[in-house]
Amino acid sequence: MTENEANPDHPSPGIRDKLSKVSSRPGVYLMKDPNGKVIYVGKAGCLKKRLASYFFRNGTGAWSMDMKTLTLIRNISDIDTIITNSEKEALILESNLIKRYRPRYNVILKDGKRYPSLRLDIKNPYPNLTIVRKTQKNNGLYFGPFASSASVRKTLQIIHKTFKLRKCKTKDFNRRSRPCLNYQMSLCLAPCCLDVDPKIYDDIVKEVVLFLKGKTPDLIQKIKQEMMSASDSQDYEKAAMLRDKMFAMEQTLEKQVAVSNDFIDRDVFGLARSGDNSLFTILFIRSGFLIGTRDFKFSEIMSTDAEMTGTFIRQYYDETRFIPKEILVPASLEDALLMEELLGKIKGEKVRILSPKRGEKVRLVKMAYQNAENNLRELLAEVSKDTQLLTRLRKRLRMDKMPWRIECFDNSSISGTDAVSGMVLFEKGRPNKSLYRKFRLKSELAQDDCACMAEVLRRRYGKGRASEPYPDILMVDGGKGQLNTAFSVIQSLGLDKHIQLISIAKKDDQKGETQDKIYKVGQVNPVNFGREGDLLLFLERIRDEAHRFAVSFHRRRRSKTMLRSSFDSLPGIGEKRKKMLLNHFKSIKRIREASSRELSALPGISEKLAETIKKGLSSKDR
Repeated sequence: MTENEANPDHPSPGIRDKLSKVSSRPGVYLMKDPNGKVIYVGKAGCLKKRLASYFFRNGTGAWSMDMKTLTLIRNISDIDTIITNSEKEALILESNLIKRYRPRYNVILKDGKRYPSLRLDIKNPYPNLTIVRKTQKNNGLYFGPFASSASVRKTLQIIHKTFKLRKCKTKDFNRRSRPCLNYQMSLCLAPCCLDVDPKIYDDIVKEVVLFLKGKTPDLIQKIKQEMMSASDSQDYEKAAMLRDKMFAMEQTLEKQVAVSNDFIDRDVFGLARSGDNSLFTILFIRSGFLIGTRDFKFSEIMSTDAEMTGTFIRQYYDETRFIPKEILVPASLEDALLMEELLGKIKGEKVRILSPKRGEKVRLVKMAYQNAENNLRELLAEVSKDTQLLTRLRKRLRMDKMPWRIECFDNSSISGTDAVSGMVLFEKGRPNKSLYRKFRLKSELAQDDCACMAEVLRRRYGKGRASEPYPDILMVDGGKGQLNTAFSVIQSLGLDKHIQLISIAKKDDQKGETQDKIYKVGQVNPVNFGREGDLLLFLERIRDEAHRFAVSFHRRRRSKTMLRSSFDSLPGIGEKRKKMLLNHFKSIKRIREASSRELSALPGISEKLAETIKKGLSSKDR
């Protein structure tokens, strides 16, 4: 037992000695647990002052610390410091070290999603809109980001229905020989095939830009003037078309929520905390309109609101994310000017980080906080509900510990070909898709489901400490045969006392069974859930997720195998031509999508052979 553990109310002599020698220069500090693992990373303009703030003497001269840092301090065994030349360098180094060590008590942004945006390629004489998740410094105009793929697709649907912007992809645009159905439906001018005046198309692009910038009222006024002009010229057909467009824009405007009248793009951050749980809500405001929100939950964060907000913002706005001109935060940030400089360099123009104290912007921050508070309350209610369910599952299965981690396996193949297995993981009652795993199985074992299960379990749990953490419940899909196979593997690995093993078998309608069955090792009859049918439904949901995951992986692999075998069997395609085609197009899928003209442009590929390749791949794919 270390001195810290024996007496957590004051630091150990080793830490106390380091505190007395710490430099007063700016830098980064790393707090470590007894195993040498970094559990917290922080930065400071004055290392000595910052580290001393974690410990202070009370009136009697004894060491103590505030409640916020008590848990953190109890786990600290050592502190390392890295001196930097400036606070800016310390800020950058802190972010890099957090990404590297992923400390337990720091804010770690696990949401790796890139939010969708709309891109308009203004370099193209007839540009179209595409959905992208990565913004780049090129000749494109970007609009967004949107809160979800559903919202960006809905916006794109409105644009395609209202404006005669081309819908086809650029690769299709360059090789199309006749107008598509959108032209017949008067939804496109067909610049791919017809001689469309670039000025007319440019007017359409300008209207789309006005709409996406949130300037719908200006656009409505413009369309109204054009409608009146067409009516005065007795061009009633054009006037009717413009009238319908104006009505569509007015309906869209009614659905948008205006939250500010200055038409500035801004993100508003709200932070709610309850016990060990914290939740950020971001309001995305574009041109004065609220277009969506996003939530991020964290736990066991040992930081003040300002420190937590600063760390979160630095991780959130990486080089590929859209950065608005203004960011509103709930607490004043110590290094706001440095962060503005860093974000401004990424964006290419000035960025402001504000913690408003009065006026309209305070209302926006309060709105973000109310959303965060409400979402955290709902989240904690769901967590409580999940905990109660897992507690009842523990009692029903007679376990000596809570089933926080449940892993389930399922195999998939067709007549033993392309055999695969999938593992899904549920943590605290919820799926953790980032930890799902896929396994390709040996062909000689593919027709023996029990042998496949044994192979997968050995590969998952047979690597000693590298296989940790182990699940509290291991569930296999199948009856007693799969259960006994799994038990023999787990027992041979010495894990039978650490893992609760169960299997789930489908009901037998011929025997009059009304529900699926859960089997345990050493128990002949299935587990009786009585009135707690929701526990069985929960386990069935995990089984169904494992089945979906395994089947989808099998289908992808089988599709690739079939496509590759069809490519190998094409007449006139030897190893050299095959290698040349793959080097040029990078994949069989791109070869299949290429036109005959693109194929015949390669040396050694005649027009006749190109047609043979196209027909061969398309027929095999069907």
